[in-house]
Amino acid sequence: MASENRLSRLQTFAISITPFREDGSIDLDAFAAHLTRIGEAGVGVYVGGGGSGEGYTMSFDETAMLIEHAVGTLKGKAPIRAMGVEPRTARQMIEFLNMAEAKGVDAAQIYSLDVGHGHVPTPTELSTYFSEVLRNSSMPLVLSTHQSVGYVIPANVIVDLFENHSQLIGLNISHQDPNYLRSLIDALGDRIDICVGGPHQAPMAMALGGQGFLSSEANLAPRLCRSVIDAARAGDNALYLDRWGALLRLFMALYGNGGIRVTKAVLGEFGLPGGYPRPPRLPAEKDAIERAMAVVKDCNIAEIEGW
Repeated sequence: MASENRLSRLQTFAISITPFREDGSIDLDAFAAHLTRIGEAGVGVYVGGGGSGEGYTMSFDETAMLIEHAVGTLKGKAPIRAMGVEPRTARQMIEFLNMAEAKGVDAAQIYSLDVGHGHVPTPTELSTYFSEVLRNSSMPLVLSTHQSVGYVIPANVIVDLFENHSQLIGLNISHQDPNYLRSLIDALGDRIDICVGGPHQAPMAMALGGQGFLSSEANLAPRLCRSVIDAARAGDNALYLDRWGALLRLFMALYGNGGIRVTKAVLGEFGLPGGYPRPPRLPAEKDAIERAMAVVKDCNIAEIEGW
């Protein structure tokens, strides 16, 4: 029974792109079509993120509009969560969460604190920051510990936060240390959902008792991402390895090869809504697109996705 319950909790989320027009404006029609395609594949969605979502290029009002549109498109059809960007202060994070709650998302992520200039907050400063944020929001929340800010939130700080704040429903871990991941899964995995940031760590996380993974690759291949989860639930190891292998190849074809720029370009190659990157990002180079398209072809992504 415990094993069945563990399998039933497996999940995957797309860190959604934000489709921009060539003039830099947000293409809400393309955004709705993009979210619908992901949701129909059975994948949850985070919107407005600072990486894949290009959240740092958007104003607060633009992000609010984006989240409102996402809720109107997916609410009740697929899990819809707000991601946002790393804040400088607790006040900024609280303002974002208040807005996200008002727009009606199912949950929102609390990002790690980025105090700027390469400085690293102390464990006491981190505990104080997260506690202030959590005292000022009662909606379902997911805590993030992410390598992008240049530090790791101590595991004991995270465990204490979950013990003292019942609105925390999940933890997103985007670090490469398996011992760190194991310690948090062992401490919290029976109570909350723990996902890793990226498909490359998915088998390790799931083997240790985690619940799944987040990915940018789901913007391009949501059915492939979902098939990894479905194969794991079904105990079909051959299919699981085949689909995870394809997803890992896609991950390597995008990450470090232009990232979201290439993802948007490949979507365009197949006539799917993706739009343009917003400056300072520029469109992907031709050779990067060709490399990615070769992997998409070799892995039969179009066939899996039904394009």
